[in-house]
Amino acid sequence: MALRSDLTRASDARVYESILDLLPQVDNPTPLVRLNRVTPYEHTEVYVKLEWFNPFGSIKDRVAAHMVRNGQIEGTIDDDQNLVEPTSGNTGLGLVMVANANGYHLTTPVSNAIPEEKRNLLRLFGADVEELEDDLCPAPGALEGAISRARHIANLRGYRMLDQYSNTANPEAHYRTTGPEIWRQTNGVVSHFVAALGTCGTITGAGRFLREQDENVKVIGVHPSEGHDIPGVRSIRQLSQTRFFDADFFDGLIEIDNATAYDLCSRLHREESLPAGPSSALALAGVFGAIPDEPGTRVVVIFPDSSMKYASSMKRHVPGVAGGPATAPNSLREQLLDSMVENARINPDLNIDIEPARRLVDEGAFVLDVRGEGSFAEGHVPGAWNTPLLDIPNRVWELPENKREPILAICQRGNLSLSAVLYLKSLGYENARSVTGGTNAWSEAGYETSPI
Repeated sequence: MALRSDLTRASDARVYESILDLLPQVDNPTPLVRLNRVTPYEHTEVYVKLEWFNPFGSIKDRVAAHMVRNGQIEGTIDDDQNLVEPTSGNTGLGLVMVANANGYHLTTPVSNAIPEEKRNLLRLFGADVEELEDDLCPAPGALEGAISRARHIANLRGYRMLDQYSNTANPEAHYRTTGPEIWRQTNGVVSHFVAALGTCGTITGAGRFLREQDENVKVIGVHPSEGHDIPGVRSIRQLSQTRFFDADFFDGLIEIDNATAYDLCSRLHREESLPAGPSSALALAGVFGAIPDEPGTRVVVIFPDSSMKYASSMKRHVPGVAGGPATAPNSLREQLLDSMVENARINPDLNIDIEPARRLVDEGAFVLDVRGEGSFAEGHVPGAWNTPLLDIPNRVWELPENKREPILAICQRGNLSLSAVLYLKSLGYENARSVTGGTNAWSEAGYETSPI
């Protein structure tokens, strides 16, 4: 069934011919709700746009539908199309449901760092999920990981990658729907538009529309601190790799740390009865840090999705969530193993930087790549031997016989390789070390990787 460009019944009747008719637009917008308790303001009004009222649970439904619709119009998507798209969760969830409605199939490579709930839902919705070692939010410029894997699959016959990271249908979706909805819902009275930054499609599309209506509208982007644990958003370093990020477009860029975002996320639940996700709280924290309390100030903040897909994230960062028998702490054995890995991380005898690692590679050192076969195939240190971490105990015969021979364990970022080094040490390999930063650091240093 093709996407439809018009509603067949009045939205106020809440009766529709298709689930796709619930996709929002100016006559059928997602709700705008005023905050009453968590704001520190006396005069400034803060309204939040609840994007979990999209039919498949997030603001990314808009993007998924618009990319498919454009592909249909342009003729780049055929009947029975195999789609492939890397995702940190929400785009994939929207896209697989839009694909289902149109008779398409979706394959989605994802980072194993995204919440387990999202990975499970993608499978429940019918996507073929490939889990890879990658950053929480995949980097468009990386030579390996979810985005690179998706591009590899897209080169296979019969597959089409829509590419939310560079497809102009992404910001266009918000220019055509999100922006006009906000303008109409506020009766044209909005002073600030605020959103957390991921692909930057939301803020550039809706922000551009709002500025065209009133050039005085301030557009504020909010990003997390480096090393954050907030799915779907990017640090300022990661944003530099994003096509739709233009620092000159913003009237302000605000950085918010993990603790501030998750604390405000908890308060939104308990004080405003809003089940907002962590990226929503990140954006709102940016409001409080950047916008003054003045009469006539009306702020609209995008709340991309609800907290329902982030129980594991909340468990790590919100006090009390991990309490009770259903979320018992790790066993003493697990705690000991975790402690060993953390100790290994800061032990200089177990780690090696890229430059000395490169010299050892040139001298013929044994390089053990402990990633999965798919990631290894995308690109690896020339001459590396691939044995996935969990397979090592069953494939020890592949290791050098001389236990004094240098072994460089490597993964994508230097995490799995630490566990490999500890295991190699237990086998008696005296000179096993983990390559700090993994293949990401290897590529960033300008050294080539070899595909299979």
